[in-house]
Amino acid sequence: MRQEHQLKQIDTLDSRQFFIAVRRLADTLSYGSDSSRFLGSGIEYVQSRIYHYGDPIRTIDWRVTARTAKVHVKEHEAPKRIPCYLLIDTSASMTISSTKRSKYATAVHIAGGLAFACLDRISPVGIVAVGDRELRVEPNLSKLMIMQWLLQLRRFRYDEGTNLARRVAQLTPSLKSRCLVIVLSDMHDDTAVDALKLLGQAHDIVALQLMDPAELGVRGAGFLRATEAETGKEFVSLGRQVWLDQDALETGLRRGGIDHLVIRTDEPFAHKLRHYFVSRNLFGRGAR
Repeated sequence: MRQEHQLKQIDTLDSRQFFIAVRRLADTLSYGSDSSRFLGSGIEYVQSRIYHYGDPIRTIDWRVTARTAKVHVKEHEAPKRIPCYLLIDTSASMTISSTKRSKYATAVHIAGGLAFACLDRISPVGIVAVGDRELRVEPNLSKLMIMQWLLQLRRFRYDEGTNLARRVAQLTPSLKSRCLVIVLSDMHDDTAVDALKLLGQAHDIVALQLMDPAELGVRGAGFLRATEAETGKEFVSLGRQVWLDQDALETGLRRGGIDHLVIRTDEPFAHKLRHYFVSRNLFGRGAR
């Protein structure tokens, strides 16, 4: 029977300080893009038509009305923003760290920044936890709901297994329209790449791989036998050799057309993330 562990918090920041940090990251990611003042009513003029009973008075096209002597209203095309799903790895290997900030703390921070950046662009945001815990929130435009699940994710356990491939497989048939799916994980699930390839056939996928510097190898350690945190898989490391085949992972993601970015926990990541998303116009995909 699995032993239950007490919930831990990823950092010592209080809620206000945490949300300030998340909002600062969102502002960095959104820098240079204007937030629309319209929500659902559309911002691009399409045509004018005859006024019908019940049409809002504020939509009246006064120029056409004056010219034709008949009341006309303006019609706008509603902005089409594809929904975004954030798949956050809550498994044990994400919580172990050799630096001040763990992979898990970094992932939650980035998830919050991306969520608010999506809302700035009027893109609904949903979340799926890909560890053992059952946490799934359908895409929405509620800042309050984002704050609630961020507070939930700040708490973690040391006994969660990885379920990235299974969660992706569960998510795939439920997506009825094109989505942007952003994975925040250390990619320790060997079967995840195939599941992401299948999902990527109909959706835009971004894999943000969190990496601790200790995963780059143990210098001068000779032969090192160890056990992976959540899967129980044993592996042997020799010097700088690591158990995760990074080259194979990158090749598999590239062949599947999946955008991939490695984020190290010992390096600044805000401007690196912004440059990455801007250069690929990932937030803009699907906009009409």
